[in-house]
Amino acid sequence: MKEIVAGVDIGGTNTVYGLVDRTGNVVAESSLRTTDYPEIGDFVTALVSAVSKLMSSGEYKLLGIGIGAPNANYHKGTIELAPNLAWKGIVPLAGLIKKKIDVPVIVTNDANAAAMGEMIFGGAKNMKDFIVLTLGTGLGSGIVINGQMVYGHTGFAGELGHTTIVQGGRACGCGRKGCFETYASASGLVRTVLMLLSEMREKSILRDLPPSGLTAKKIAEAAMNNDPVALKAMDYTAEKLAFGIYNAIGFSSPEAVFLFGGLAQAGEMLLEPVRKYVEMNVQPIFRGTVKILPSGIPESNAAVMGAAALIWNEIPA
Repeated sequence: MKEIVAGVDIGGTNTVYGLVDRTGNVVAESSLRTTDYPEIGDFVTALVSAVSKLMSSGEYKLLGIGIGAPNANYHKGTIELAPNLAWKGIVPLAGLIKKKIDVPVIVTNDANAAAMGEMIFGGAKNMKDFIVLTLGTGLGSGIVINGQMVYGHTGFAGELGHTTIVQGGRACGCGRKGCFETYASASGLVRTVLMLLSEMREKSILRDLPPSGLTAKKIAEAAMNNDPVALKAMDYTAEKLAFGIYNAIGFSSPEAVFLFGGLAQAGEMLLEPVRKYVEMNVQPIFRGTVKILPSGIPESNAAVMGAAALIWNEIPA
């Protein structure tokens, strides 16, 4: 029988799940709509049944279930006060699943799962100290120090996206102002473009798009075509992203910082200026010590692989 782990990524709209072997190969994958299950009991029943159905597609032995979810607490196996999920309060997710299927269940937030995936299957395979930044609608981060994920006293450590990089700056969904994610995320880039369109007089293809049609991808494409507003927006975003990175470098001295998610799809258009601003501004003792790299995990399977890596990390090779 082939030993496998189930990796589950719970999002506000969809939950993706798959079976992952020790090499990171996703042998089967599917999804269900999170929004179809406003009651957590119904969701758990549907998820366990869906994973069992995938298991029946081959000769598999399930070693555990790893789950990435918003506001997930690794210490307690809970999801706590997640704003974009229907389940309110503190949800004992790992406990509810274990009642139905008797295997180890590990729960953490999606950015920590991404970092674990990077360490077990991706570009951080031989690294003990690194940071993963997930640059999507928000900015998630997973921090690994001396080979260990940083969870902190509460289980919620490593929230670089909610460190303040501009005092009294842009309003954030967390209720505070000037958070890193309001500048250095896909949605932060869109906010920057909207600001620049009102300030700059130059012609720009981005003026022809409705605000709802502005995406990080379209802005990056415009920048590649030398659009002046897009170029300035990318540079401003790179500068703000670098600001958060060189502060984090002073804190944990990582070997590498991996950029992942929607905004990171801009590739060298973003990475090159970020490296320049980091080197220019980081404390001299850290110059030339940190690689800034794209994620080594394919975007399509990253969430499932990262969640599965939570379990594989606990099983001796």
